[in-house]
Amino acid sequence: MGIDPAGVDPSGGRASRFTGRGLTIRRSVTGLAAWALAAATLPAPQPVLAQTAEEAVSAVLDDLHRLADEGDFEAYFDLYLPDAIFMGTDATERWTIEDFQGYARPAFADGNGWTYTPTERHVYLAPGGRTAWFDERLENETFGETRGTGVLVHGDDGRWRIAQYNLSIPIPNDLAREVVARIRETTGGG
Repeated sequence: MGIDPAGVDPSGGRASRFTGRGLTIRRSVTGLAAWALAAATLPAPQPVLAQTAEEAVSAVLDDLHRLADEGDFEAYFDLYLPDAIFMGTDATERWTIEDFQGYARPAFADGNGWTYTPTERHVYLAPGGRTAWFDERLENETFGETRGTGVLVHGDDGRWRIAQYNLSIPIPNDLAREVVARIRETTGGG
């Protein structure tokens, strides 16, 4: 099967191999010009910005709330260190991660978990950049405004993971005495 000077084989397909130096050079220049024209019409590549440690910590916390809302038990608890502590809104809720998993499993079983929407967040890094702490304001349908505080540790694997999370319900100062009195009535505390 031969190739005509236009570089087309007799069957009508484009030739993959050319004979003759002039034809090869002409095709190379034409191809280069077409590539340059196509490249000139593409948007300029944008530089990839490195994520700061504060942004990485904030992304973990965003994932925490998203995964809880989705009821993704395994992925949610993978964000915690194996020896993490979770402190809930009740004074008796100081849970190891295993205890917290026991509490959370039924809530996550139907794939819904719970929903806390961040409205404000502050992240701080310790010198050396391997420990971070945060405070965040959250909105919840049942409890209204809540607050999350905690600590994350940057591991040797390059991941930020939660070492401690504390969920609380802020009480307006004007209501504090009344709320404390109600708690004392309920718990018999002093």
